[in-house]
Amino acid sequence: MKWILLYLIIINLIAYGAMGIDKRRAVKNKRRIPEKTLFMFVLLGGGIGGTAAMYVFRHKTKHWYFVIGFPFIALVELVGLMLLYYYIFM
Repeated sequence: MKWILLYLIIINLIAYGAMGIDKRRAVKNKRRIPEKTLFMFVLLGGGIGGTAAMYVFRHKTKHWYFVIGFPFIALVELVGLMLLYYYIFM
């Protein structure tokens, strides 16, 4: 379980960082991180980090598929993690 938690911490930090980098690049009119890549980080377990970054950096908040998608994926990940914990330790 500790390896799963370590993985989730790392992927959430990556998702958070990617959103921050993309926001910075957007402001400076530089080459952006593709939306598919941002969603990939979230789908790989970075739902909490991606959602937090979206609101902290105020980035992608005008796109409904980010505003609905990121929190929904984060919720599914949390429920999955709780179920995994329950079946492993209960």
